[in-house]
Amino acid sequence: MNHAGGPFFLLTNTDVSPVLEHNPGGRSPFLLTCDHYGRLIPSPLGDLGLPESELVRHIAWDIGIAGVATQLSDLLGAHLIAQRYSRLVIDCNRPPHVASAVPLISEATTVPGNEGLSREAAEMRRAQIFDPYHQRIDEIIDRRARQGIATVLVSLHSFTPVYAGIARPWHIGTLYHRDTALPPLLLKHLRSEGDLVVGDNEPYAVSDETDYTIPVHGEKRGLMNSGIEIRQDLISDQAGETAWAERLARILGEIETTLRAEARV
Repeated sequence: MNHAGGPFFLLTNTDVSPVLEHNPGGRSPFLLTCDHYGRLIPSPLGDLGLPESELVRHIAWDIGIAGVATQLSDLLGAHLIAQRYSRLVIDCNRPPHVASAVPLISEATTVPGNEGLSREAAEMRRAQIFDPYHQRIDEIIDRRARQGIATVLVSLHSFTPVYAGIARPWHIGTLYHRDTALPPLLLKHLRSEGDLVVGDNEPYAVSDETDYTIPVHGEKRGLMNSGIEIRQDLISDQAGETAWAERLARILGEIETTLRAEARV
């Protein structure tokens, strides 16, 4: 295969769908999304020219968030929509036109399989991975509206404890832009835990230029929304994933009670 030109096809009959859904019958107001859930690479792309040691790092996926998201979905009775392919193939939380959507360099790692990528090959990644994922989120939000189910969008992520040599002190952060309803509630509840360093739009902040899921599915639709980022060393094993899923389920449950009392969901 020619990395620069790319294959004439991307997902083969041995490659799974990019969209993973868990608990699709869940009627919780919280709709969970997970843009960097998986680290699969379509078989025609091989390993993108990278060793396995790079493909298990944070540059390829959000370490630990899959376990948190799945358990949180079960605990809340919430529908989870997740994306199985590596963010190194195409980042499903980036506007497709920006350079970081198909990264040539992630942190300090060059991605050989993304060098010299033709426009057609990049468009194929969008058409076969990015578009089906986001179309499914759209479909589910539309279906919930028809069924009279309120939707509060929560986008789940994790972040590396050290980036470019700089340590991050936060245990968890809320990420938001225009919504003034859910993020303050999340911040209040997280800070009341007493044992957490909580980031307010840290270690990242949402913007139209750097994000896709919240601006497009949350803000443009007028839904309450927030991103949640958990530090990866806290969810690097099953015990950590479970502990954080249980903590978030309790906190989001308390927030749901508040929103229902205010008749907002």
